[in-house]
Amino acid sequence: MTKLYVESIGMGPDLVLLHGWAMHSGIWGSVRESLAQRFRLHLVDLPGHGLSPFSEPGTLDHWVEAVSAMLPQRCMLGGWSLGGQVTMELAVRQPQRIEKLVLISTTPCFAKRDNWQSGMEHKLLQLFLENLKLNYAATINRFLTLQISGDRDASQILSQLRKNFFQRTEPDPDALQKGLKILQYSDLRNRIVNIQQPVLIVHGENDVITHPASADWMHRQLPQSQCVKFAHCGHAPFLSYPEQFVAYLNEFQTSS
Repeated sequence: MTKLYVESIGMGPDLVLLHGWAMHSGIWGSVRESLAQRFRLHLVDLPGHGLSPFSEPGTLDHWVEAVSAMLPQRCMLGGWSLGGQVTMELAVRQPQRIEKLVLISTTPCFAKRDNWQSGMEHKLLQLFLENLKLNYAATINRFLTLQISGDRDASQILSQLRKNFFQRTEPDPDALQKGLKILQYSDLRNRIVNIQQPVLIVHGENDVITHPASADWMHRQLPQSQCVKFAHCGHAPFLSYPEQFVAYLNEFQTSS
């Protein structure tokens, strides 16, 4: 089993946060200190990202098992983008340990399908996969730029993303490849109905990576969910609206 790097700070109820593809736990820097005032905050590097080693097979199941091994006995679990899919699957598998979920700019199915129009074009994800091998830096830069598309403070948010990204060593190339395959092929729509915990869905209205319609769809499927959308916001609402993001998580934690 891959042993993951986890930074734990603060006091209070346990909150575990999972980052997205190609990122690492430093991405939470803008909300880290504020959340640690209310929570015992656990910031996780997914396999092959940040300070966590990569190991095969690098599937979604493998990543779920790796995160499961470090979860507190009872916690609120939040996941951004690809980390959100790990969060959804863990909620189904570990309901006794996960009290509440926070799904941040995520989707049960990243790729567009015949019966799912709220995803990215499969050929675009395939292009990312192919270009990673040819020009890593350009591919990552393109992905960072997509994340801030439609944001009111696009240049500032892009600067934060780049700064956070380069705080740690580059992700393992195999982890990036395997992560993109998860984005291409995972489909958790049939799993959503098994989530019984309270869920807070947080999304940007202008997100071009995970379409806002996917947030609406999840909200309809999850009986104990609330959905918050930020205006003029792309794929990283915790960077665009850090104070509001923290306030929503604090309120959600104390709600029954």
